[in-house]
Amino acid sequence: MRLTPANRKQPDDRGTALGAPAVAATVLTGVVALYIALVAFGNITDFGTNQQFVRHVLAMDTTFKDDDLMWRAVESRALQDTAYVAIIAWETLAALVLITATVRWALAVRRGDGSEGRARRLSTVGLLMLMLLFGGGFIGVGGEWFAMWQSKSWNGLDAATRVFTFSGIVLLFLHLPFTGRGRPQNPDGVPDRAVRH
Repeated sequence: MRLTPANRKQPDDRGTALGAPAVAATVLTGVVALYIALVAFGNITDFGTNQQFVRHVLAMDTTFKDDDLMWRAVESRALQDTAYVAIIAWETLAALVLITATVRWALAVRRGDGSEGRARRLSTVGLLMLMLLFGGGFIGVGGEWFAMWQSKSWNGLDAATRVFTFSGIVLLFLHLPFTGRGRPQNPDGVPDRAVRH
């Protein structure tokens, strides 16, 4: 049988090569999933440490105590603790979404059939959840509304910025044109590399 471009067997390095974009997407999503899962686990098993952080930020008791801002303070312990539990629940949900996304990426890489769409969508949801929490919640609401930037002892802006930035970089990578897509094809449906002579 004569090999033609249509039936010539080509090595499939789309998803199984160690340096393939889909493999990188799997690893990056997995790293973020591991991080936020450990954060949620730590907040659950060591509830009191970050509970104090949330209480102090919301109470604004270590800020400059400017009269023009202190009306924003939340002094109710019940409301402070409710906010903390909501943060932990959000972190846990984001971790579960990203763990699921990592598994989906791994399965897509194993199949090597270009079926990374669902993994990308799940990763996007999980990463946006983290960016909303750390960007909108900690940097925006905590940092500006509750003036966390003024506190020397209860200031989580650096940590929040790191998570927000890392999540954003991973999100951008996942949406690059080559990430998790198959080889370009010509109009006949044959991968371009297969028809080059």
